[in-house]
Amino acid sequence: MNINNKVLILGVASVQMDAILQLKQMGYETYACAMKKDGPGADVADHFDIINILDKESIINHIKENNISLVYSVGSDLAMPVSSYISEKLGIAHFVSEETARICNNKDLMRLTLGENFEGNIAFQVIKNKYDYIKLDYPFILKPADSQGQRGVKLINNYDEYMDNYENAQRYSRSGLVIIEKYISGPEISVNGYMIDGKLEYLIISDRDTWTEYTGLIHKHVVPSRYVNKEIDNRVKIIVEKACKKLNINNGPVYSQMKLENLNPYIIEITPRLDGCHMWSILNYYTGVNLLKLTFEHLFNNDTSELYKEYKNKDKSYVLEFMCQKPNTKANYIDYENKIETSISSFNYYKQGENIRPVNGTFDKIGYFIYEI
Repeated sequence: MNINNKVLILGVASVQMDAILQLKQMGYETYACAMKKDGPGADVADHFDIINILDKESIINHIKENNISLVYSVGSDLAMPVSSYISEKLGIAHFVSEETARICNNKDLMRLTLGENFEGNIAFQVIKNKYDYIKLDYPFILKPADSQGQRGVKLINNYDEYMDNYENAQRYSRSGLVIIEKYISGPEISVNGYMIDGKLEYLIISDRDTWTEYTGLIHKHVVPSRYVNKEIDNRVKIIVEKACKKLNINNGPVYSQMKLENLNPYIIEITPRLDGCHMWSILNYYTGVNLLKLTFEHLFNNDTSELYKEYKNKDKSYVLEFMCQKPNTKANYIDYENKIETSISSFNYYKQGENIRPVNGTFDKIGYFIYEI
């Protein structure tokens, strides 16, 4: 074990568990903290402590007391500004500044930083009061300005729907601000990229299939994308690389959720982190590159050799499918047993019969499985 290389992961959800297991496999001593011991990461970490991940001073004290070398998180926009702030203050390795992480965690700031004339940006309006004048045409997407996990997101077709759903969106907004964005009608894609010294050196586009009845809630990721040709792939790469330059994302992972309309890609969100859907796993099958391993080797040792492995299976297609249920019901995997048994990889977030904690509060993930098509 690398006893001088202790890593603190903020959060204990399943995506943070992925990071902890990867670090342990690499020989690092792992620490994790969260407000509650309510995720699988708490059980697999070498050390777990109950600390609110937004309590910066308590985390700094914890790092100093335990001689921790690195603080990081996976799949959490909430944790990234905290991780960057602490890393800057303590002078430890990090990819982006607290300012960049904070801008990407606030949809209004992200859109303003990209600018109205930025190719790939979407027309938007920040709403401070429910009765503000609406400038955008219907339909539009209503969402909190600074939440994650599709909480409070709703497609709005008319004024009555806006009035009915405003409070729910605001409820998930820490700043109290709500944002509305022009509705882009085409298919959704996910973009997983990796930046090295200002250049986008890795880019894989996958389809992001959502549940029909739940706006924006993920059902499946399919790689490679069925909608993207070489021309669109090039457009996406140009837009993402330019956006990273605007946002000062020069090194490390970058994730963007985008939509295609008339073959034009538009940014729904972009953030300097690994995604929150275990995409590193399906992309490892597809390309042979382990983005989790790459991220930590890059942070610790400035080693990016993982990125240049030969792509193995790009002639194959893979699906990462989520199992979902209503929150505050008992997890039931019986209908998925055959799919789980025949999958390449799978993970259940709960035990059979356990209560499903509200995350997006509408239709929450209870696990996933990966298979080849």
